[in-house]
Amino acid sequence: MINQAVFNLLGIAARARKIISGEELVVKEVRNGNAKLVLLANDASKNSSKKIQDKCTYYNVEYHVIGDRYDLGHATGKEARVALAITDKGFASKLSSLLNEK
Repeated sequence: MINQAVFNLLGIAARARKIISGEELVVKEVRNGNAKLVLLANDASKNSSKKIQDKCTYYNVEYHVIGDRYDLGHATGKEARVALAITDKGFASKLSSLLNEK
């Protein structure tokens, strides 16, 4: 149930253009300080997972591993996505509270 609320909110954020998707673009947003929250697919490769998690830890950006690449892609209305960065503070805080409930 919580996952469905998360995916619904991701769809709204995507339509509001507050999401950056793709491994390299997410890393760039984290580095630039624009990413407020990062979501990572649980079926991402080890290299991608480690790179994104290390960047998030270094730059103090909250991240969560949720769903698979197809769930994240479907929620945002795109093809399969391994990583998403939320760039809006409001969306990030609501998603964070939903993800930290479970």
